[in-house]
Amino acid sequence: MFTAIVMISTDPQRIPEIAQEVSDLRGVSEVYSVTGEWDLIALVRVRRHEELSDVIADRLSKVRGIQETVTQIAFRTYSSHDLEEAFSLGMD
Repeated sequence: MFTAIVMISTDPQRIPEIAQEVSDLRGVSEVYSVTGEWDLIALVRVRRHEELSDVIADRLSKVRGIQETVTQIAFRTYSSHDLEEAFSLGMD
């Protein structure tokens, strides 16, 4: 599995719509609206390295309203716990 973290600068008037469009792309596992220099951060997870360019360069970067992206490719995952499961503890 290959993971890329994509920081995205957008048209401020379309942040929610762009976030939804990006999250609907095959290969995008999560999209976060964030504070700071970037408007959104997307996590892209694919099985083959070549698929990163399909998702990021061929689809994500062409979403209307995206102004700039910076991509970081992850080398290794150090945390394997399930955050969803951790946050649901004691909620039964």
